[in-house]
Amino acid sequence: MSFLQPAGPVIDLGVNIDHIATVRNARGTVYPDPLRAALLAEQAGADLITLHLREDRRHIRDADVLAMRPQLATRMNLEAAVTQEMIDFACQVRPQDVCLVPERREEVTTEGGLDVIRYFHEVETAVKQLKGEGIRVSLFIDADEAQIEAAARTGATVIELHTGRYAEAEGSEALHELERIKVGVAAGKRHGLVVNAGHGLHYTNVQPVAAIQDIAELNIGHAIVAHALFAGWENAVREMKAIMVAARLGVSLGSK
Repeated sequence: MSFLQPAGPVIDLGVNIDHIATVRNARGTVYPDPLRAALLAEQAGADLITLHLREDRRHIRDADVLAMRPQLATRMNLEAAVTQEMIDFACQVRPQDVCLVPERREEVTTEGGLDVIRYFHEVETAVKQLKGEGIRVSLFIDADEAQIEAAARTGATVIELHTGRYAEAEGSEALHELERIKVGVAAGKRHGLVVNAGHGLHYTNVQPVAAIQDIAELNIGHAIVAHALFAGWENAVREMKAIMVAARLGVSLGSK
């Protein structure tokens, strides 16, 4: 048995296909097709497909979500803001997972975690509605004990820890941010939550995060899309999954 094909689940890779749609929308064409990217990613080893339907529809559009839902062989993880429009749409589509995220129209990408404490009532209401449709709910939050405790009280069963600060840091600061993630993972487990992570991870910084034993899933998109320009889409997905699994199992693949 190779570590590339372990006997059971080691760590899941959610491939975010948002930026396939970004390329399509840049020229107003029908290609590249996010659905095709999703299906090829599954064939290459993705354990789920992640996509963020933003308020301004800057990349993924409603039609993409609707077309993809019945076609996926794995799981759909739909990222959505805590607005009634998005919650109602998610309940219509009924993906396996919905990850509630903060969203500001002017941001280039998600800049931080959802403030569950400040918006507790709104988040709790959204969680209840989504769970009523049989959807598993995740909250995208910072690795903060108080936010994690609040997340558990909403009724959500999953959290995704924001790794952006770690991804942007260097040297001792990166080590400090990695330790924050580890503490956050431990806190999530104490509160009975499934703990995922993501944001800003790429081929040379993902290993320490993937090595954290209690992280169930990493969601990665931009780095895979960028690497695919040179390595090909399916190869880029396979490489990321292999790096993650090797890190979890303590196997060295060498540096890229």
